Amino acid sequence: MTGSARKRLNLALQGGGAHGAFTWGVLDRLFEVEEVEIVGISGTSAGAINASVVAHGLAAGGHEGARAALGEFWNRTAALAAWSPLQPSIWDRLSSPGNMDLSAAWLWFDAATRLFSPYQLNPAAINPLRSLLLEVVDFDLLRHTRAVELFLCATNVKTSRIKVFDHAEITVDAVLASACLPFLFQAIEIDGEFYWDGGYMGNPPIFPLIYHTDCSDVLIVQINPIVIDDVPMRAQEILDRMNELAFNSSLMREMRAIHFVGKLLQKHALDETSYKQLRIHTIDAEREMAPLSMSSKLNADRRFLHHLFDLGRTRADLFVRDHLDDVGRRSTTDIVEKFL
Repeated sequence: MTGSARKRLNLALQGGGAHGAFTWGVLDRLFEVEEVEIVGISGTSAGAINASVVAHGLAAGGHEGARAALGEFWNRTAALAAWSPLQPSIWDRLSSPGNMDLSAAWLWFDAATRLFSPYQLNPAAINPLRSLLLEVVDFDLLRHTRAVELFLCATNVKTSRIKVFDHAEITVDAVLASACLPFLFQAIEIDGEFYWDGGYMGNPPIFPLIYHTDCSDVLIVQINPIVIDDVPMRAQEILDRMNELAFNSSLMREMRAIHFVGKLLQKHALDETSYKQLRIHTIDAEREMAPLSMSSKLNADRRFLHHLFDLGRTRADLFVRDHLDDVGRRSTTDIVEKFL
């Protein structure tokens, strides 16, 4: 990277459970770069958690505050997980960096959540994430300081519509709604409406960044792999891939729309005062993420989280080295090649 011009970016953060530690690593590296200015963040599920922690950290202490808040959240998550029965077995550790497919506790948990709902397994709706978020994030500071535009996505259970919580609506319940996997948690009620994980409708949604910020560069931190090498054959592999397809579908649709509008703008077929020509960038680790099964998304073991953190930092470092100078000038992701 050369020069010292501000590099203004919107962030679009995908969800993926414990895989959100990859995003932690990406953001930790980006916030080391003084020239980077984050204008808006759109997040879903684990992406919503990371987004909220970052917004709080930026409000409390700028770039270093964001890095410190993310580190505190993910390290506290690992400390809590150390008491959980959901741990990778020795055979899991030998065969994968994060899968728990051979863990007796995971096999029992997976079977139980297929037979019983969270209303039966957890009638008191206990969610340790609530207390953890309240300990790490000052939501009053987040809402009133407005260090960055923030948009969190959830799915309305009864209407099938996307709900985007904007800055003034961000509470701990909004974050929990965005991260509410229906086989794990009871639907989150907010103002008489009930919400599940936002990944079903937007993972993450790009449109709030288009309409509500003046920044044309969007960096997508992608967790769920789009391309895999082999056709899934085992039952669990098929279910895992179905989940990935469902959680990638909304992003793929938005990318098609963005590409279509971009082509029309190039041909001067649209009013350029009403439509924005976006510059799209991505940071991902598809090859490393593809072999990770659904079980790994619930694996908050410290070694695994820090493995993903290191991977995220490495990928972000490559982006900073090779592409940060392009921010504000051109896209560094070929939408057709990657998404179409």
